Amino acid sequence: MPMTAADSVAAPLDLDRAQVRRAFERAAATYDGAAVLQREVGQRMAERLGVVRMQPGAILDAGCGTGAALGELHARYPDARLIGLDLALNMTLAARDRSMVAARSARSLLGRVLGSLAPARDLRPWCVCGDIASLPIKTASIDLIWSNLTLQWLGDPQKAFVEFRRALRVGGLLSFTTFGPDTLKELREAFLAADRATHVGRFIDMHDIGDMLVHAGFADPVMDMETLTLTYGDAIDLMRDLKAIGAHNITAGRPRGMMGRQRWRRMLAALEATRRDGRLPASFEVVYGHAWKPEPRVTDDGRAIIRVEPRSRS
Repeated sequence: MPMTAADSVAAPLDLDRAQVRRAFERAAATYDGAAVLQREVGQRMAERLGVVRMQPGAILDAGCGTGAALGELHARYPDARLIGLDLALNMTLAARDRSMVAARSARSLLGRVLGSLAPARDLRPWCVCGDIASLPIKTASIDLIWSNLTLQWLGDPQKAFVEFRRALRVGGLLSFTTFGPDTLKELREAFLAADRATHVGRFIDMHDIGDMLVHAGFADPVMDMETLTLTYGDAIDLMRDLKAIGAHNITAGRPRGMMGRQRWRRMLAALEATRRDGRLPASFEVVYGHAWKPEPRVTDDGRAIIRVEPRSRS
């Protein structure tokens, strides 16, 4: 069926991927100073990996940002080949620079401890600029995919899940976090008091994400969530933090012009009504998930795979 002009118009809450890339290109220089929540969630995500018994040979950090998690992953799995991937080139370059500094420090420490016996192994991860919805990664080449607070910047996470499953080896693990629907609820409701435009993006429910994993072919998905709250002295501090980490309004239905003074005042008044103990709260519903790539049940051309085990002889 041919696509009509109406079909080609993006829904108001669809994400503009070009704007996503540009926002994070600009935020690379300020990201680390403001990414308190991202680091905290990453630490909690790493603690969950502690109960998983595996020794991955290859790990992909899908949406690596400035590479903060690459050091944690290397410390946990020192023999694994690490790949950091991000949509924004400036983020990828920052991750590369961070990894080079860490590798020099590690080699220097090994040299002082082991002297001439220090290994010459390259400790640096590969840093790649690419899209999680179209991974530049060989099929069935990764044992663990780690993705911390990245999926919410993709309008349809299903595309990423399909790519993640393709890149994983059988028995490989996907471990990820993303934001749920109550994220920034105070700011969303405050803007609704000002106008009907979309100022805060849409976040997908945990149960729907679990359904997407199953639909993409993953097995044994485990989902969990918690709400973390940051507090701010005023609205400007909150907006400044969101801008510093690249969290601009990048929905297709975002206002294209400046917000009028009256609407801005209505938004601020509504936001002030949420103030508690002298601080403005900003809620983040953090969704944690992991799932495994199972043995295939059908061949690439759709034929069923039947496993036959030889009978043991007594």
